[in-house]
Amino acid sequence: MTSAQAITHGISAEGGLFVPQTIPTVTPQDLVRLSKMNYKGRAKEILSLYLTDFTAEEIAQCVDGAYADGKFSSAETAPLVKLSDGSEILELWRGPTCAFKDMALQLLPYLLTVAAGKAADGKQIVILVATSGDTGKAALEGFKNVRNTQIMVFYPSDGVSPMQKLQMATQEGDNVMVCAIEGNFDDAQSGVKKIFTDPAVAAKLAEKNKMFSSANSINWGRLVPQIVYYVSAYCDMLKKGEIRNGDPVNVVVPTGNFGNILAAYYAKQMGVPLGRLICASNKNKVLTDFIETGVYDRRRDFYCTSSPSMDILISSNLERLLFLLSDMDDKQTAQWMQSLSKDGVYDVGAEMHKKITDVFSAGFCDEDATQSLIREVYQTEHYLCDTHTAVAVQTYRNYKAETGDSTPTVIASTASPYKFSKSVLHAIAPQECMDDEFAVVERLHEITGFECPKQLLELKDKTVRFTDCCAVKDMEEAVLRAML
Repeated sequence: MTSAQAITHGISAEGGLFVPQTIPTVTPQDLVRLSKMNYKGRAKEILSLYLTDFTAEEIAQCVDGAYADGKFSSAETAPLVKLSDGSEILELWRGPTCAFKDMALQLLPYLLTVAAGKAADGKQIVILVATSGDTGKAALEGFKNVRNTQIMVFYPSDGVSPMQKLQMATQEGDNVMVCAIEGNFDDAQSGVKKIFTDPAVAAKLAEKNKMFSSANSINWGRLVPQIVYYVSAYCDMLKKGEIRNGDPVNVVVPTGNFGNILAAYYAKQMGVPLGRLICASNKNKVLTDFIETGVYDRRRDFYCTSSPSMDILISSNLERLLFLLSDMDDKQTAQWMQSLSKDGVYDVGAEMHKKITDVFSAGFCDEDATQSLIREVYQTEHYLCDTHTAVAVQTYRNYKAETGDSTPTVIASTASPYKFSKSVLHAIAPQECMDDEFAVVERLHEITGFECPKQLLELKDKTVRFTDCCAVKDMEEAVLRAML
């Protein structure tokens, strides 16, 4: 299967995930050369190594459109900000929706348009998305009014922040649809995958000359752009003189669905000298427990936290890691996934567990520690973290205290603090308490002086377009009603 086919289909017919047959490599000389380029130049080089059926001209067109001047609030696209402990915050939220998902979802519509021209046989693409908050808005914004596409987003009705919900509910575009569900993100994700793999639904779409695809990180076209920013971060460290070529750099990622940290693993496998990959979880610490024990067990309480994009108990991209570490043993990987679906648990065994812990470390941060970290970093660094970034920073501090590892470290920052303004304000000034979202935003700005992105402020005057909510069992009906 070509990369165009993988991007167009999003997920295999039986529900498995696509991966490249081989992982391309970069040399130390390549890293020196890439360090002299801007983000767009680096993206073109890395994407060309994976998307081998795309021409150089097609990749250039996609990248130039996605990361055009003015789309991101930083000239560096994904800038590094150094803290006093020496760690570097990789700001991945400078895009149109103020979340790291923009790094991929500004690019995916361009990639999908090119891919569909190669592999969709003229069909209209129907994109289904399950979101824990940020993916939904980023996908809606990326695909709004994109020719020959429709997009429908499902989100947990009580599992996103007020700002995230408002971003989705006010989304503009003639080809977009948003629906809340009575459940959590795992319910939304499972529901979408069930619809994807239902032959009867696919047949109904085919009758209308339509086909499904995905904008979640289960789609390879969503994951491959994320590899770029880890390569780019290493190159920026090299360019700044923070490291010498070949020096290891640890990476810390606040993780829910495992896609963001998996992208770092791909970069490491390519030859980028990344050291420990540190998986940071919130109170829903299924990944922390898995990395520490080798047992993945989703049979536990689900918590709604102040870092909702990590409120996940079924981390779908872990399937890709297990496939790679098992020497591409699809039967064993499928068995683990079937056990998770049927019994809610699987054990990878001692040999596989060692392979995981040779690369990954893990930790978690509860709600109290998240609040304390936001307050401390603001007071000592005058830097404002959102709740997800706070989980990552605290997990890194715990890891460093426990191991003494002083390797230079990049911490992925995944969202603007203003997307979670109530939680951030409460951490900075606990005595402040108000319900109006924009009053909170205004007060947070007054106290800290940090500017709120204008695209969030403008939501105040936008018309709410989408208010539907359905039961999980009715998701298929909602899709067919909206898209046929």
